[in-house]
Amino acid sequence: MAHRFALFVFGCIFACTPVVHAQGKAAAPHWVAAWTASSQGPYPVGNPTAQPELKFAFPDPARGAVDQSFRLIVRPDIWGKQARIRLSNVFGTQPVTFDGVYIALQTSGSAVLHGSSRPVTFGGKPTVTIAPGKDLVSDPVALPFVKNADDPMLVGRKLAVSFHVVGESGPMTWHAKALTTSYVSAPRAGSRGMDEGESGFPMSTASWYFLDEIDMTAPPATRVIVAFGDSITDGTASTLNGDDRWPDVFARRLHAATGNRYVVVNQGIGGNEVVGPKDYAAKPTPGGPSALDRLQRDIISLPGVTAVIWLEGINDFGASRSSAQAVSDGVREGVARLRKSIPGVRIYMATLTGAMNSTPTHGTAEVEAKRKEYNQFIKSAGIFDGVIDFDAITLDSATGELKVEYQPNSTLGGPGDKLHPNRAGYAAMGNAVDVGMFAGK
Repeated sequence: MAHRFALFVFGCIFACTPVVHAQGKAAAPHWVAAWTASSQGPYPVGNPTAQPELKFAFPDPARGAVDQSFRLIVRPDIWGKQARIRLSNVFGTQPVTFDGVYIALQTSGSAVLHGSSRPVTFGGKPTVTIAPGKDLVSDPVALPFVKNADDPMLVGRKLAVSFHVVGESGPMTWHAKALTTSYVSAPRAGSRGMDEGESGFPMSTASWYFLDEIDMTAPPATRVIVAFGDSITDGTASTLNGDDRWPDVFARRLHAATGNRYVVVNQGIGGNEVVGPKDYAAKPTPGGPSALDRLQRDIISLPGVTAVIWLEGINDFGASRSSAQAVSDGVREGVARLRKSIPGVRIYMATLTGAMNSTPTHGTAEVEAKRKEYNQFIKSAGIFDGVIDFDAITLDSATGELKVEYQPNSTLGGPGDKLHPNRAGYAAMGNAVDVGMFAGK
């Protein structure tokens, strides 16, 4: 995280107003992750939901973005008077140059609130080039519309993060399943990040590109909880633009109980596995790199993390046919690495929800037997700070399937796949997490 420190120090010359104590020393702002989306890439490898046809926006995935601008819509879980962003080229094959980077308050669609847009710099410069395999955190930028970080009128509001790709990006690092509508200019449309209206961003997408983290300043006691896992954390089958994944539901309950002392960020990837695939760098697959491979970038590197809720394993059984023992061993390794890297971190493991009679790979008796063995490991291992029994909440004990009322797909309609809970199912899961396990700790 040396780059994070260096850019912060340099950027403060331009963007920060330091707090000076009586001793005359300036106190550094306390940063926490306020929004995240795990980088998986490269586009188009992934599992997007409700994705519009993108052949007009990105005619050639190998060339990626071509002299065009993005306006990505995100919802921070808390607000601060200053923000910074992380742009990622970790799955790119060539350097990517960004300019015209702005952060603003969204009004509707791709339009932003008049006068709210602020330029974002990197090391004091408006242009930055990020090497393949790397990411970079911006300088701090003041958000003038945040007069009071606890203003209830900011709850649920969304940011528009805009940037221009200079030339061709090559393969684009992305998060496929945003379940949120964002916007893109046409190729060769140039830098449009300063536009406040909608005309510069005629194309829509249900994914996020290059952007994988937004931090906010917050009181020193603020604590970050990472929801970590696969598509059931990513929110498959929840509503588009509804922010009703189970981590969203849990976060709203936590804020209602404790104010803004806690932040919940989502690092789920549709199709992700705990221990597989083994050769992701050489052959990217839709589920992204394994959970073990992404621990550093998606949890350990984030500022302010104090707790993790981990729900994952079904894809190891269904897609890769891994044994319950192999996945259990992977979880043990992940827990040990997290505890070593984040002293005092609290780790809560969630039981896997049912998959019987779902997809051909996941809905078999063989997978069900592994799921039950793995859930028993979770309940008896004694290596977690707590266990969240999502299986008990969502399982129909008479059929062994996901409860029928949780099956219909809330994103696309239809009967659902008996694997992914719908809006009602995610609400039940989010409401089942014991807020008391976190509050006061």
